[in-house]
Amino acid sequence: MSVYVGIDVHRKRSQVAVIDESGEVLANRNVTNGVRPILSVIGELPAGTPAAFEAAFGWGWLLELLEGYGFEPHMVHPLQCKAIASARLKNDKVDAATLAQLLRADLLPEAWIAPPAVRQLRAMLRHRAQLVRLRTLLRNRIHAVLADHGHGRPAGCWSGPGRAWLASLQLPAVSREVIDDDLALIDALQQPIDRLDLEVRHRAKADPRVKVLTRLPGVGPFTALVLLAEIGDISRFGSARKLASWAGLTPTVRGSDRTVRHGHISKQGPTWVRWVRCEAAQTARRYPDFAPGYEALARRRGRKIATTAIARKLLTRAYHLLTDAASGGAPA
Repeated sequence: MSVYVGIDVHRKRSQVAVIDESGEVLANRNVTNGVRPILSVIGELPAGTPAAFEAAFGWGWLLELLEGYGFEPHMVHPLQCKAIASARLKNDKVDAATLAQLLRADLLPEAWIAPPAVRQLRAMLRHRAQLVRLRTLLRNRIHAVLADHGHGRPAGCWSGPGRAWLASLQLPAVSREVIDDDLALIDALQQPIDRLDLEVRHRAKADPRVKVLTRLPGVGPFTALVLLAEIGDISRFGSARKLASWAGLTPTVRGSDRTVRHGHISKQGPTWVRWVRCEAAQTARRYPDFAPGYEALARRRGRKIATTAIARKLLTRAYHLLTDAASGGAPA
């Protein structure tokens, strides 16, 4: 007898439902997160039993548990699942059973499960980006304190002369304390950032696809690795348009009868892809291949929309470069 498992994952507890091939609920229990509580519900099921769970906060441990004990994991796209299984009665019990029922009926809107190595690469790159953002936040706080007291140094405040200039300023006690504390935090962040930058360089040299992507304007080793980590297997996208849609860089469309309205970009999919593409677009918009189109669109729709359009073009070119590299052809 075939059975199907649906798991509604939460931060501390999860709802686990088991149904048979006829759709009858065999078990539906709420348990604390952990190996032993989950296995108390599904541990006796045969190896290869399919189990569905949403791509919710903190799903990594559950995937490792299911794979480690021989289950067949299926990660669900939350928004698409909501569109299919919307109901008036909604609670954890219903949600877990619905996931199992959709799995049984082969109607589950699945999300791609990245391999462990790709997930680790994503974690490392995101960690590095967050540390740099935190360093930027601290630097901006120092600039704000200096502005409050009418000070500014065009040459910068972070080099040796800049630090000496900061130390020479006559500031109130609290303002001096803020600057000194922020500088100490900046110095503490620099060591892990330098370590991660070294790892990025080593990984970039080891992956030939990075060299292919860095042919694009505004794309360096870090940006290329972020793209590779977030996209994963490029063959899962049938076209550049599908890749751009997955990344949330295509306009939303609402149509009824003969009326079609196009809105702003959907912003669905990984925010990190949109971030690195828009960062690269800031440089690419000055290149001859992109500048005329950028300026024309900026005059009509504004610079923000024009930058997003350049980001979409860069992602399209990245798709063709990666597909050519995967097929062994010459880069476009």
